[in-house]
Amino acid sequence: MTTHPCVADAARRETAILDWGRLDWLVTGAAMPGAELTFGLVTIKPGERNPLHSHPNCEEVLYVVSGRCEHRLGDEILALEPGSAIRIPRGVPHWARCVGDEPLQAIIAFSSGDRRADMHEEEGVA
Repeated sequence: MTTHPCVADAARRETAILDWGRLDWLVTGAAMPGAELTFGLVTIKPGERNPLHSHPNCEEVLYVVSGRCEHRLGDEILALEPGSAIRIPRGVPHWARCVGDEPLQAIIAFSSGDRRADMHEEEGVA
């Protein structure tokens, strides 16, 4: 197994277990100094969603690997399924809700190695 500073594997990933699912970070500026993007995997449990938030310093791309979700992008709700990708512009409030019986599994990438998130009060589209 390689231990190169530009290679991430299961032993070097940072995992956050949350009420609604989990985040597995493979590439971040903190874990790989000099990285200009953040890259990871998100899993959302059936019927759950992540909180309404935005990213003030980067855009996000989410690619659905398995499962389905409703994705709030600003004031719109969009349906995503395996093979769908969505680009979330910097500063736009969003969340993803897993619909169906299987967890949503998606690849997520951000245009900064220092991804930041601002939480928002729930209002508008539910």
